[in-house]
Amino acid sequence: MRLGLVINPLAGIGGAVALKGSDGEEIVELAFSRGASLHAETRASVALQEITQQAASQDIRFFTAAGAMGENVLRSHELPCEVIYEARERTTADDTKNVVRRFVELGVDLIVFAGGDGTARDVLDAMDIPGDDDLESSIPVIGIPAGVKIHSAVYAVTPSRAGELLNLVISGEPMSVHEAEVMDLDEEAFREGRVNARCYGYLPVPVDDTRMQAVKQGGLDHHEIALQDIAAEIIETMEPDVFYIIGSGSTTAEIMNQLSLQNTLLGIDIVYNYELVASDVDEQAILKAINDHPAKIVVTAIGGQGHVFGRGNQQFSPKVIRKVGRENIIIIATNEKLRSLEKRPMILDTGDVDLDKQLAGLYSVITGYQQKTLYKLK
Repeated sequence: MRLGLVINPLAGIGGAVALKGSDGEEIVELAFSRGASLHAETRASVALQEITQQAASQDIRFFTAAGAMGENVLRSHELPCEVIYEARERTTADDTKNVVRRFVELGVDLIVFAGGDGTARDVLDAMDIPGDDDLESSIPVIGIPAGVKIHSAVYAVTPSRAGELLNLVISGEPMSVHEAEVMDLDEEAFREGRVNARCYGYLPVPVDDTRMQAVKQGGLDHHEIALQDIAAEIIETMEPDVFYIIGSGSTTAEIMNQLSLQNTLLGIDIVYNYELVASDVDEQAILKAINDHPAKIVVTAIGGQGHVFGRGNQQFSPKVIRKVGRENIIIIATNEKLRSLEKRPMILDTGDVDLDKQLAGLYSVITGYQQKTLYKLK
């Protein structure tokens, strides 16, 4: 089996520093200036470690790019690989496209890529080569989530699940393939608090409802009273002298609205004794603000997908979550949002596998005024 692996090393760099994306050289430079660190290779490594010795003993061969674009991770796991491309030290979207085009030319059986929505668009662009019908590819893909915003349905729900799926493919497990949406999100609008998303195209992915994520849906509950009831419950139970770190999204935004406080719809705000003390904070600002004081995190699940951590709120880093503590995580969601998950668990993808295991379990999700629903987080 011939496999292609490409990693966008810069994917997700803007997450923890509250830049809400990583597309463009200016954003990358700004992220570095704020002390951002790279983690795409780490997330790819988490996926590859799921490949069992039995699967690795199969006749497999990886094609990849030099260094951080794939070679480093493959060699660290002692997986057979051939370097077919070398990029500059600071990679760009063109490098990703060039690598994927080489995969198409080589006729690999499966393409695995690590990144976010922008990387998925680059892969799609590269697989449809204009003017050459022979190279218009239908090679299946598996995305390892490593970006800030991941609305596309071509990604597994976590890096570990991507690895499990890859292991099944390598082991010869029969698997159907279907076309999944690649989403195009306007990052500039996103930073201004507006979500402008459209379907950019489709890529073939394995059919696996437990390991592959769904396309992010908007809120399914159009009755404002449901959000108002949830917000009223949170506000009424707020404790004095406790920092409340309010996550992103329209569900949490209603809390700020009822408190008559300015809200960062797609960012993180901090409230203390009913007053706004910090807006649109990054990881370091959260840690500095709460210091050793009691704090609680208020988050919601993404409709349709179910992610609680790891999608657009990487400011809630493993360090922040550990500082606050599992017992101080408050999850809110309308009943309609929970029903949209179709009994699938809410999802953890903090970037720290051990932390995900510690956080997993049943949570009392606040679904209304003095109403809670037990729901699994995994």
